[in-house]
Amino acid sequence: MTPDSHIDSNLSPPHIPTMRVTTWTEYSLIISIHLAKRGRKGSGPVAARDLADTERLPADYVEQILLRLRRAGLVLSVRGAKGGYYLARQPDVISVRDVMAASEHQTFEINCDARPVDADRCSPGGTCSIRPVWHALQQRVDQLLAGISLADLMRQESEVQELVGISSAS
Repeated sequence: MTPDSHIDSNLSPPHIPTMRVTTWTEYSLIISIHLAKRGRKGSGPVAARDLADTERLPADYVEQILLRLRRAGLVLSVRGAKGGYYLARQPDVISVRDVMAASEHQTFEINCDARPVDADRCSPGGTCSIRPVWHALQQRVDQLLAGISLADLMRQESEVQELVGISSAS
C-alpha cells in the first residue's frame, strides 16, 4: 500500500461479521442517558426498579449496571425510601468511553492480549505484523468514544450523526 492509497471504509464484505456492541454497553448508555436527562437537580434520584420499568430493561441488569457505574464514580446513590441513583458529574464531562469502560472494563478486546493464538507470536517480545493494526483500531475506537459525551447523546439522532461524521442517509 502506498502512502497515497487508503482503505475504503465503505467496503463491508458479507462474510466478515460486524463489530458488536454488547448488551451491557447498550443498556449502560440507555441508563446513563436517562439519568442525564433527569438531571442531578430537580427530579431527584431515581430508583433502579423505576428506571428499569421506564426504559423497559431487565431489572437485574439495571441493578448490576448501576453498581458498576457507581464503582466507576459515574453515578451516586442515595439510600432510603426516596433514594435511588443520579449522575455524579455533569453529562458533558462523561463520555461514551467512560460508560463503556465502567460497564465492560474495556472498550475493545484485542485477541493478542485476551486470547493469544500462540504464546511466542503473541508475547510482547514477539514479532507480529497484525498486532499494530488491532492496537491502532483500539486507539481510534477509544478516541471516537472519548469524544462523545452523554450531553451529546441527549441531542436528536440527526445531530449525533453529524457530530460523529456520518450522513443521515447511512
